Amino acid sequence: MPIVRNKKIEVLFSADEIAQRNTELAEEIVLSELHDPLVISILKGSFVFAADLIRRLHKAGLSPEVEFISISSYGAGTTARKPVVLRDVESDVKGRDVLLIDDILESGGTLKYVCDLMYERGANKVATVALLDKPGKRKAKLEADHVGFECPDKFVVGYGMDVGHAFRELPFVGVVTGDA
Repeated sequence: MPIVRNKKIEVLFSADEIAQRNTELAEEIVLSELHDPLVISILKGSFVFAADLIRRLHKAGLSPEVEFISISSYGAGTTARKPVVLRDVESDVKGRDVLLIDDILESGGTLKYVCDLMYERGANKVATVALLDKPGKRKAKLEADHVGFECPDKFVVGYGMDVGHAFRELPFVGVVTGDA
């Protein structure tokens, strides 16, 4: 069990498992009905996943335009609140197919909010990909079009995801289990 910042972390999804699944997701997305998609990474948690997935999309034959939107749903805590746009996309989405990349689909509030926002702005189609899915926590009527892994009902860190702004740098997804 890795020890980071004097905390024990149980690995749920290893770096190798994530890399393999990213390759599979890229192949699924390339075969989907998206035409010349604008890829939008929902920051901050998805930045590592988005970077890896976008590189694999390129390798699989897709060279998308990439944008970022920063949404705050947690702040420094672990309880979701109403999503707030902190940084918006610069590109016009009107008439475009959009692929939203998110780290974790839990309550669904953030991803639904951004999907609805893209449709309000005139997107032709909005597809979603989430690294992790926690279907038991869903409050919004939303399912991701592409999912990396189903996640147990635990607060996860690593691979871009944090708790109190810590552990984003880990190359795997894990759970903090206690002090070392």
